[in-house]
Amino acid sequence: MAITYKDAGVDIDRKAAAIERASHVIATTHNAGVLTGIGHFGGLFALRLEGCREPVAVSSTDGVGTKVEVASAVGDFTTIGEDIVNHCVNDILCCGARPLFFLDYIGTSRLVPEHFEQVIRGLARACRAHDCPLVGGETAEMPGVYHEGRIDLVGTIVGVAERAQILDGSRIRPGDALLGLASNGLHTNGYTLARKVLLGRHSVSDTVHPLTEPLGRELLRVHRSYFDLVFPLLGCPAIAGLAHVTGGGIVDNVERLLPPGLRLEVDWSSWERPALFSLIQQLGPVPEADMRHAFNLGIGFVLILHPDGLEDIRARLTAAGETPQIIGRIAG
Repeated sequence: MAITYKDAGVDIDRKAAAIERASHVIATTHNAGVLTGIGHFGGLFALRLEGCREPVAVSSTDGVGTKVEVASAVGDFTTIGEDIVNHCVNDILCCGARPLFFLDYIGTSRLVPEHFEQVIRGLARACRAHDCPLVGGETAEMPGVYHEGRIDLVGTIVGVAERAQILDGSRIRPGDALLGLASNGLHTNGYTLARKVLLGRHSVSDTVHPLTEPLGRELLRVHRSYFDLVFPLLGCPAIAGLAHVTGGGIVDNVERLLPPGLRLEVDWSSWERPALFSLIQQLGPVPEADMRHAFNLGIGFVLILHPDGLEDIRARLTAAGETPQIIGRIAG
């Protein structure tokens, strides 16, 4: 008996139909720079670099990680697309860059059109919010590589920065302050540990004290974008560095910026940890060192500021509705 590609687990026609249905959503992210529609071998983007004397392309690739397991358990894939766009936008923001365009990779054992379309809608929402067209991507069915019913989501962003304004850590000095901006949950890191602790004894539909929402909803809170808050500040000479708090926590992500001879002093008592982190630590129990290394603990982004401009930056962030916290300093 003959065996087809579809019999082996890959349905090319189903994938093409799903992409066709999603194409109008993807098109809502496009701006005047996009020269091709969906389906070409590459996404063409006309570079619009007005105002840049010496533009530098800034790129980043990342994934949502095992947060997709929570999405699968809840049966809700509407937020993880936003997660990956916001994550990548924050990463290049740390270099002083704004987004130009975005590409995605969705891998799965078997394409479920409803789930695929939910992911695309989330990607499109975040891309529109950042004027960052979704110009292309790849959708792959690979039974045997991915577990049944699971999705892998990866994103690549390309942005641009003015060379003279690139933040690479070289401006950081002893005495600089660490100003933290709040996260709204785990963002996209630490989910393997969080799932083992929380979902090893509770279901995603359980509301566990002191939380006020079901675990699934708490764990699927969308990774914050800090672009609208921070990008308008980039001309301020007080800004010495920016750090997106992802895997490795506050220490690893700030220390990667420090010139030789400088060290980080974090005041871990200077902000109140959200209840979700306290619950994870208590239920584990998880050692404090692991909490600091795996999670953002309520601080999703850090500005490293010269002291003479600290209060001005803090006032501007406060006026924008934030409650920035001084969480430490740079020492020599």
